[in-house]
Amino acid sequence: MAAAVFNQSIGASQSLGHFNTSGLHQEFGKGSVRLISKAFEVDVGLSKRGCYNSSQRNLSIIRASTSQTSLIDIVSSPSHNKSNDSRKKSGEAALILIRHGESLWNEKNLFTGCVDVPLTKKGVEEAIEAGKRISNIPIDMIYTSALIRAQMTAMLAMTQHRRKKVPVIMHNESEQATAWSQIFSEDTKKQSIPVVADWRLNERMYGELQGLNKQETADRYGKEQVHEWRRSYDVPPPNGESLEMCAQRAVAYFKDQIEPQLLAGKNVMIAAHGNSLRSIIMYLDKLTSQEVSAHFDH
Repeated sequence: MAAAVFNQSIGASQSLGHFNTSGLHQEFGKGSVRLISKAFEVDVGLSKRGCYNSSQRNLSIIRASTSQTSLIDIVSSPSHNKSNDSRKKSGEAALILIRHGESLWNEKNLFTGCVDVPLTKKGVEEAIEAGKRISNIPIDMIYTSALIRAQMTAMLAMTQHRRKKVPVIMHNESEQATAWSQIFSEDTKKQSIPVVADWRLNERMYGELQGLNKQETADRYGKEQVHEWRRSYDVPPPNGESLEMCAQRAVAYFKDQIEPQLLAGKNVMIAAHGNSLRSIIMYLDKLTSQEVSAHFDH
């Protein structure tokens, strides 16, 4: 799992990593917000440089993936050191994207999709390492998928955060669950970070490929067919989801639940999966389906 950790800050002219950039202007609500995003070759896909518009907020994006293969230090960030950390500029918000660490089925080279398997020891170490790289960035809200590998990644990453706030999973699946998980101390609430888990941030469902060995599947159906199932935008595997179908649910959730938090000035972390994160990046960068498909490199 190739990966990187870096920051795209508002109006930054300084290079923050050894990545190439390309230009793209786009709209994001009303008003003006500049987002500089670096092109990179990692599991969550390629992003382009762009200008986002919002009536209220500047938006920085920090993409922290979990592999140790090609980690890059955050060179410049509005919140990278202690002095800046406590003085978040008015009108700024940060979005942190983290892909989960290696799972037990990643290790076995099996199609995982929506099957709920945990991290390997290496995956645990990767999540902790990603957490170290974002440990100085204030986090107000965490969103994760309903799958344990993404939830483990979020929780393990937060063990490294210097503010030592406790991530607390919100249980809103029923009135009883909400009532039973209430926190009655205001001081404790201030030292907690709400964690919202939702299936719409899940990995795309791989249908009848789930649980199959990737190499054996390629030998059986042919490399070209498997490549089309995995890398095309609108061709799903048998009884599964295409990236287009995954994007429909993930982007709708992002727009409905996460964007309002960012526009309110909250710093948000999303711990999810290659395809759900790729869908969000596609929306933010206004990439075409052809651009997304062309940038699949793993």
